[in-house]
Amino acid sequence: MHKPVDTIVIDAANVTLRLGRGEAAVDILRGVDLRVRSGESVAILGPSGSGKSSLMAILSGLERATSGQVQVAGNDFTKLDEDGLARARRGRIGIVLQAFHLIPTMTALENVAVPLELAGHADPFTRARAELEAVGLGHRLSHYPAQLSGGEQQRVALARATAPGPILLFADEPTGNLDAATGGAIVELMFAKVRAGAATLVLITHDPELAAQCDRIIEMRDGKIVHDSANAAVTA
Repeated sequence: MHKPVDTIVIDAANVTLRLGRGEAAVDILRGVDLRVRSGESVAILGPSGSGKSSLMAILSGLERATSGQVQVAGNDFTKLDEDGLARARRGRIGIVLQAFHLIPTMTALENVAVPLELAGHADPFTRARAELEAVGLGHRLSHYPAQLSGGEQQRVALARATAPGPILLFADEPTGNLDAATGGAIVELMFAKVRAGAATLVLITHDPELAAQCDRIIEMRDGKIVHDSANAAVTA
């Protein structure tokens, strides 16, 4: 059943990220406020160095904010340690990155099944097989990453991210290492998977055409949100 559209799944307030100390300190994020409703597809658009990937890392629990409030999927990320963040991500948050991050010594099937197994899924290999078949890789189950094309590796990564049925899917430049045709196919597949699972999508990109496929476009510059198509707010 689709979640109510008025449910807030991401609620971030005055989020900052500072790296380094003293005179060497660099402010990566400077007071970001963002609320995302369940079921939305949101593109975060901006040039390199704008802070969009850092924001995704904080919202997905891979990085800790220096200050501010971060509530994601009912969890207060600002109060969780590394183990707590890992538990909060498990089964609820899927992540697809530009680099595929597949384990080279595992087959496609194992790359999807083993995380499910570690998370305590009742039948991880059956679930993994179904997910790989859904992304068109039913004939590549026993192949290792080195035996797969870039597009096939990203399909495995997408299957791994969506297999647990997450309520949130983060994708950071998911087509960055792919040619246009292959990237387009991955994007179509990603949106189809999100719709099928009634999930919320946060897509990090520098491509306006890709961003335009989302319900909402947020533009970042110099560590701040400067435009949000949900309310046409300009804060630059």
